[in-house]
Amino acid sequence: LHPASSKDLRFTMIAHRFLSATRPLSRRALLSASFSTTTSNHDVFSKISFIGTGKMAQALIAPLIKEKLVAPSSINAFDVSDEALKKVEELYPGVQVSNSIQDSVQHANLIVYAVKPQNVGKVHAEIRRAKEERGTDGVRDDAIILSVAAGTPIANFVEGSLVEKVARSMPNTPAQIGAGVTVWSCTENINADERKKIKTVLDSFGKSVFVDDEKFIDMSTSISGSGPAYIFLLMEAMIDAGVHMGFSRETATVLVHHTLLGSTKFAMETGEHPAVLRNSVTSPAGTTASAIYELENGKFRTVIKDAIWACYRRSLEMGGKCSQVGPNRVSTDSLFGVGNPMSSDTRSHHPVEPPTGEMKTKS
Repeated sequence: LHPASSKDLRFTMIAHRFLSATRPLSRRALLSASFSTTTSNHDVFSKISFIGTGKMAQALIAPLIKEKLVAPSSINAFDVSDEALKKVEELYPGVQVSNSIQDSVQHANLIVYAVKPQNVGKVHAEIRRAKEERGTDGVRDDAIILSVAAGTPIANFVEGSLVEKVARSMPNTPAQIGAGVTVWSCTENINADERKKIKTVLDSFGKSVFVDDEKFIDMSTSISGSGPAYIFLLMEAMIDAGVHMGFSRETATVLVHHTLLGSTKFAMETGEHPAVLRNSVTSPAGTTASAIYELENGKFRTVIKDAIWACYRRSLEMGGKCSQVGPNRVSTDSLFGVGNPMSSDTRSHHPVEPPTGEMKTKS
């Protein structure tokens, strides 16, 4: 055995903190939590309208009530499904429901778009009609739209709904248990106090990260937004390998879950670069080294990066933007020439250059 370095000892001490991992809350436990119906004196918004009551909407409603950020009576929900509205009433006593979008958004100072991207246009039409037919009695002048719909840019909301204040966010599925991460941006006319309130809402189901430039939301879709799916695929592969070797599926699942959970906590606690942490586990000519060799030989890193770039490109396409970005993609300037409409606002903000450096062939 080699003498342990001071860094190895520090890693060992930190690792002991995670030997007694906290059991995650089950969905049943989360849904059965009691929600107070009393009015809070600290409502971040006087009325919040949720258009759509799917998983992401419920992931926001639950902590807003549980943490008493908003009184249940200050929340109004609309959904095309009567069954979905009935479920909301059962899960969150005191929350109001409406039979139309126009009734739901009336007097609301925060309107949450919790619908699929393909349904955003329909919501725009209803809100626009409410503004045109009812004026400020239909939609408040200071109303803010908060979108959790993937791929739809801020300009689409401003132009489509005629609401001038818009915040666009990209949460991820762990938000459903209060462990999400949400990247968001907003129009410049949303003041500091309003931004603080929006942050409070988004922080209620995890961690929020504000970005000045909306382009980073499309980028975050490929990392944090869709990222859980990559982790679940890795999780599935590791569990299946464990079963193949002889573990019961239950045991393999426990081992993989806690390996991923502990490794993430370890990385966050130490603050070390992942390469340093990986090297601390990898002994020369050892078992881990053999496994890492196979992963590298199978182009594990390249596949992960290609997947992230593919996700980013698709996010751009869903927003009507040019997706010619990243490795092995041709800049629109090269395709259409500078000055062409395709080479202005919609062109890649990552112009692709020919490979240089070590990739360059010798003459």
